[in-house]
Amino acid sequence: MSVVRRVAWYWLLPVAVAAWELVTRALQATYFPPPSQIVARLHELWFSGPPSRVFLTDEAVADLVPSLSRLFAGWSIACAAGVLLGVVLGRSAWLSGLVEPLVHFGRSVPPAALLPVFLVLFKVGTPMQLASIVYGVVWPVLINSMDGARHVDRQYIETGAVYRLSSWQRLTRIILPAAAPKIFAGLRLSVSLALIMMVISELVGSSEGIGHRMLEAQSQFDIPAMWAGIVLLGLLGIGLNAAFLAVERAVLGWHTSARTGDA
Repeated sequence: MSVVRRVAWYWLLPVAVAAWELVTRALQATYFPPPSQIVARLHELWFSGPPSRVFLTDEAVADLVPSLSRLFAGWSIACAAGVLLGVVLGRSAWLSGLVEPLVHFGRSVPPAALLPVFLVLFKVGTPMQLASIVYGVVWPVLINSMDGARHVDRQYIETGAVYRLSSWQRLTRIILPAAAPKIFAGLRLSVSLALIMMVISELVGSSEGIGHRMLEAQSQFDIPAMWAGIVLLGLLGIGLNAAFLAVERAVLGWHTSARTGDA
């Protein structure tokens, strides 16, 4: 599988970009500029600043910093709430049976459909955007945490009882480590959802950020700038996913080793 990924990155991706360049230049499509034009606009907008600011322009500071701040703040709140509630519900059968229908109803409502509600409750600004991100992100974390905490091997719990571990010790030494693979699966899904909800919330109620910049470019018919925003979001998604995978491998190295040993 690693060989296939290398082939895709080092051969297939450059070929696809080259084909895109040739086709768009031949067709001269107004709404599909060639990649070279998009990259030039991307550099001009966000990465042509002085070296002292890591080449970030004023627009980059005005757009990237608020967007990423909201993304990480909303993601952190949603993950903390999702893991906490998920573990509590997963370890309590009666509470889970009572609340689970509401959980499934809540996750079935598209987060974008609640943007008008958040606008009424929080007005335009950061609180509305944070609420949108938290609502869109919390569900996969909550459900995976519930599932992981619910299916902890009973022998582990009985062993903890034999050694007379306290409730806190059982939580930190048995339940959370056993549920960690499921929890991290939910956290990984939530990263991409946080990026999506960040953009959606900025398209509706923001005067700054990447989403607002894309909407502004669309209203001004600056098509290369609009595509530059799309490319930037794609690069951010790849970077965030790679960073999360690195953290996951560091934290769950024991789990990977155990599976390899069992095989």
